Amino acid sequence: MRLQHKTALVTGASGGIGRAIAHSYAAAGATVILHYHQDRKSAEQSAADLPGNGHTLLKANLSQPVECRRLVEEAVLATGRLDIAVNNAGLFFPHPPETASFEEWQAAWTLTLGVNLVGAAHVAYWSVQQMIRSGGGRIINISSRGAFRGEPDAPAYGASKAGLNAMSQSLARALAPHNILVFAVAPGWVDTEMAKPHLIGKEGEEIRNQSPFKRIAAPEEIAQVALFLAAEAPPFMSGSLIDVNGASYLRT
Repeated sequence: MRLQHKTALVTGASGGIGRAIAHSYAAAGATVILHYHQDRKSAEQSAADLPGNGHTLLKANLSQPVECRRLVEEAVLATGRLDIAVNNAGLFFPHPPETASFEEWQAAWTLTLGVNLVGAAHVAYWSVQQMIRSGGGRIINISSRGAFRGEPDAPAYGASKAGLNAMSQSLARALAPHNILVFAVAPGWVDTEMAKPHLIGKEGEEIRNQSPFKRIAAPEEIAQVALFLAAEAPPFMSGSLIDVNGASYLRT
């Protein structure tokens, strides 16, 4: 799978799934714009590890609409084009409804939806404006198994990912005439820094046993799917929601 002469923007690329996607795209020949919010040191390491040249680091707070626009505009200024946009950046704040204070509840919903859904929508909007001008592109939204299975301790997270799925399908229908394909990828548990606190002891054993493979996904496995969608997925796959959860949750 090759992405020569393509430019890809990957949000949340300082670690985890975003870092793995950025690396897979660069290895396939793409020029990558790596977005980060606060952890510049990790983002710099992600960029340093990429094969090829011309990759760019850009900082933005995706909860702020003006910064979403600036991110895409600076990505295009840096590279001259935008072919692929990956909405990977996301927040997860536990806020169980039985025990969270209303202040905690309100903050979790505001911050989670602001980045995971509304921020992704704004990045998608400004990416679409560029892609229409250049004759097409691909948008890949990183969702979650939690959109279908539920997130009892973090309902805002589950809701944000369910909204991301619906947005992906709506955009797929709207943008097909412009040769813009839109996909959503829904991982289960993935071996990232966000997951590590949950993978210790009995909880970790229970999490790994959710899959018949008795493990969780490596970030590179999610990146392989994102690479296929960016490079080879046929147009009639647009609007697809792809589960990558090791058969830990099967939708009907």
